[in-house]
Amino acid sequence: MPSSLIDVLVRHRGNVVLPCPPVELSELRTLAEVLDRVPDPRRVRGRRYRIGVLLTLCLVAVLSGATSLACIARFATNSGPDLRRRLGLAACTPAATTLGRLLARLDGDALDDAVGAWLARLATDPVEEPAPAPTGLAVDGKTVRGSRTDGTAVHLLAAALHDSQTVIAQRQAEAKSNEIPAFAPLLEPLDLRGVVVTADAMHTQRDHAEYVLAKGGHYILIQKGNQKKLRKQLKTLPWREIPLQDRTRDTGHGRRDIRRLKVCTVRPGLLFPHAVQAIEVKRRRANRRTGRTSAKTIYAVTSLGPEQAGPTQLAVLIRGHWSVEALHHVRDMTFAEDASRIRTGTAPRAMATLRNIAIGLMRQAGWANLAAATDHYRSRPAHACELLHLTT
Repeated sequence: MPSSLIDVLVRHRGNVVLPCPPVELSELRTLAEVLDRVPDPRRVRGRRYRIGVLLTLCLVAVLSGATSLACIARFATNSGPDLRRRLGLAACTPAATTLGRLLARLDGDALDDAVGAWLARLATDPVEEPAPAPTGLAVDGKTVRGSRTDGTAVHLLAAALHDSQTVIAQRQAEAKSNEIPAFAPLLEPLDLRGVVVTADAMHTQRDHAEYVLAKGGHYILIQKGNQKKLRKQLKTLPWREIPLQDRTRDTGHGRRDIRRLKVCTVRPGLLFPHAVQAIEVKRRRANRRTGRTSAKTIYAVTSLGPEQAGPTQLAVLIRGHWSVEALHHVRDMTFAEDASRIRTGTAPRAMATLRNIAIGLMRQAGWANLAAATDHYRSRPAHACELLHLTT
């Protein structure tokens, strides 16, 4: 890796339509400035550090592999004079309890909105063709299992860009509820023009489809048993008469996947708002270690017409949706999210947001192996500071 990652990140510019409109490089604030403008829940009396300093400390520590408040406090204690100066730390080092009280009282929506908008702008890539392909935005939820108290754990619904696994919006589902009521609030601050929202069967809801179209976007929604009439219609379509239109083969993680895709255009329409194309995906998976094979058929509906997205593009968008599952895997395995025992207030959500920021920054910097990235920033924390203080 180069001694500075600024040159790597400077390429993220361009005038394309994304969930948050791009801006000129000189107009985008640094992430450190964004964190400093998050509403501070503390009383003015007794403050030793601005909220931006404490959140920047937490984020640099998470980039370096810190998985708990105690690890963040140790990172601050062990940091050298130059790093402390860059972070804005004076002689007094914040304790883990201080950081915990701050994170537990943060406005989670305000924090997610601020950093999500910044990451969306940073994720803008140059596109030369006049009509760029639609941007995939995956909506999926994850339970922070280590936050469980009284039988209830924090459940977060996130919207992540397919290409970079960058979370640009996040909302917490209400206790004793599910993800469905959080769908519209999640997408409310985003500009969905030129965006294709992908989601699993839980969000194959008529209201959700109407909402996405009303905001100028399109959708690809997986269909299961929650829309019985639609599922019956999809299963009775003449799939046997439709030729195979796309075939992909993936190998990795000890298995081999083969996906076969067919698309059927239904006029006047499907039994779902604005749906004009039905999709059938047959996946065959072979486990190299056990020798077992499994087959599964998945149906989906989309508001994209044949002239807007052909079979190959639809296959790319459907595969891209599962990138959010890979994101959740990284949060669990590399950042030990499910093993975390942070439970108080909004602290579990705030830590999840910090992990999302760290993963987004690492992906934008070109890292494929995020475990290697955390090792790199652990030994070179100055590089992590450059990511946060990057003026783009």
